Amino acid sequence: MPAPHPSPSTKPSFSAGRRWAILLNVFLTAALVFAVVVMANFLSRDFFIRWHFGNRGKVTLSSHSRHFVASLTNEVKVTIYYDKNNPLYSTVNDLLAEYHLANPKITVRTVDFLRDAGAAQKLKTDYNLGATSDKNLVIFDCQGKVKRVEGDVLARYVLEQVQSDSELQFRRKPTEFLGELWFTAALLDVSSPHPLKAYFLTGHGEHRIDSGDELTGYLKLAAVWRQNYIEVQPLTLDGTNAIPADANLLVIAGPTRMIPENEVEKLDEYMAHGGRLFILFNAQSLDREIGIERILAKWGVRVGRQIVVDPEHTASGSEVIVSAFSKHPLVNPLLGSGIYMIRPRPIGRLASALQAADAPQVEEIAFTGAKATLYGVPDFPPQRLPLVAVVEKGAIQGVVSERGATRIVVAGDSLFLGNHQLDLLGNRDFAAYAVNWLLDRSQLLQGVGPTKIHEYRLVMTRSQLRRAQWLLLAAMPGTVLAMGGLVWLRRRR
Repeated sequence: MPAPHPSPSTKPSFSAGRRWAILLNVFLTAALVFAVVVMANFLSRDFFIRWHFGNRGKVTLSSHSRHFVASLTNEVKVTIYYDKNNPLYSTVNDLLAEYHLANPKITVRTVDFLRDAGAAQKLKTDYNLGATSDKNLVIFDCQGKVKRVEGDVLARYVLEQVQSDSELQFRRKPTEFLGELWFTAALLDVSSPHPLKAYFLTGHGEHRIDSGDELTGYLKLAAVWRQNYIEVQPLTLDGTNAIPADANLLVIAGPTRMIPENEVEKLDEYMAHGGRLFILFNAQSLDREIGIERILAKWGVRVGRQIVVDPEHTASGSEVIVSAFSKHPLVNPLLGSGIYMIRPRPIGRLASALQAADAPQVEEIAFTGAKATLYGVPDFPPQRLPLVAVVEKGAIQGVVSERGATRIVVAGDSLFLGNHQLDLLGNRDFAAYAVNWLLDRSQLLQGVGPTKIHEYRLVMTRSQLRRAQWLLLAAMPGTVLAMGGLVWLRRRR
């Protein structure tokens, strides 16, 4: 038999030099990609756009909060002192992350008091927290000024019946998340040197800020203003009492009795020196003058002595649903919404108001529909009637005014800001916009409201649950493993 031929020697596919060149090329390519990713993230840290592909899961800030947060210049440390298993924790954390994205000066960290005992103990020492009572808090700290927000106030709940075979059971179901209301108020608190003060005139039948009466009480309004970091106090001007020098705003809410002449003179002087006034009339004083009408006439405002009826914008006839507004910073955020007024009086600009350059600028900002009339005036033609007016005038030349420019808001109804009516339509928003415009806080002239909480439940029988477990734990991983095996066998052949 012939001798077998020797097999030719096999040469390596790649030489050692080429292998090292490929390795170096891969290394340099990876380093280049890494460098590009780092540079892209660095350059785009302040310029980015996020898309939300669903409205139910996203957590966003209102224009009000974004404008205010963007104006902050101080460093604010926010600590979420929370049990991470709490149902509201993820929502709280996501919302505070939005604050950080709006202004990097706001830093956020989480301390889980159940799992991080060391950090929790240090936090208790730093902020003087109780051992058992102080839990589920959000702590805002700006240069040593601290504001704590309790977790219990961050949501509104309703009782919901839970199915049970043994006995009737209920659970607290969250319906609205109030985090933005409280967090923005806390930031305003810790970043402001001192709160502004609003005084409510008393002694003439005005609404009381300490009353919980559903129709006439202003307890809720006082709470809304306190959330805007405004301290509210009652004020009497009888005798020698004067308007305090620290009064940033004076409120006259629905007086029903005549204001004495000496008090009117104090109010007149206050307005002449850059005062800020929020005055609300109502139908209970139709048959008499309160006394403040004369001051308003000097500023170009006319107060009607009739009740406005708007048949096209009412439910029962006594209220007027106001949805027509002018273009003014106070009501611009209300476009598309409305306010709910009860038996309002017309408030407008005097036809004879001076038009000189230094005259007060009077503007009507809220109106009825086109077919409104006056109750008890049969010959009055249907027309659009103003219900709210604003006045603004700069400082008088040659006169030093510590208060600045005069601003006035006059409304034809006072009941619409009562405890019950405040939550109707955009009444609560109007109350916040009005006070922030009067105090010249333009960065706060946007709305903040509660966020609806959506719950999703998956109800499954035991057999359906077992099938789902097999699908997730066996079928899906098994399919991936089988496909990988097929690919491996194919490559071996």
